[in-house]
Amino acid sequence: MKKKCLECGEPLNGRVDKKFCSDYCRNSYNNKVNKESKNLIRNVNNRLRKNHKLLSELNISGKTKVTRTKLLDGNFDFSYFTAIYTTKTGNTYYYIYDQGYLPLENDYYLLIKSE
Repeated sequence: MKKKCLECGEPLNGRVDKKFCSDYCRNSYNNKVNKESKNLIRNVNNRLRKNHKLLSELNISGKTKVTRTKLLDGNFDFSYFTAIYTTKTGNTYYYIYDQGYLPLENDYYLLIKSE
């Protein structure tokens, strides 16, 4: 009995371990299988990109102080970041790639850019 393509069902010719009849069928099959995980990753990456863009726009000089309201007005999402750095003095910086922020008193944030 001949094996059939996992995507379209056509009979397969060639190697015994072949699963697809063409690159199109292979890509189509894998896109269907990985659709859910790709959507999650895409959504997280989009959120990180938007957060990074906002921090970059607000922090032109490399070190700036802004209010929480200004960040929220730009739709900043505090639950998405790429790294946490805690200093010896106990300050916790949150980073989105090279842009970071440090929560200060009275709803202020220190924005920094790492080199």
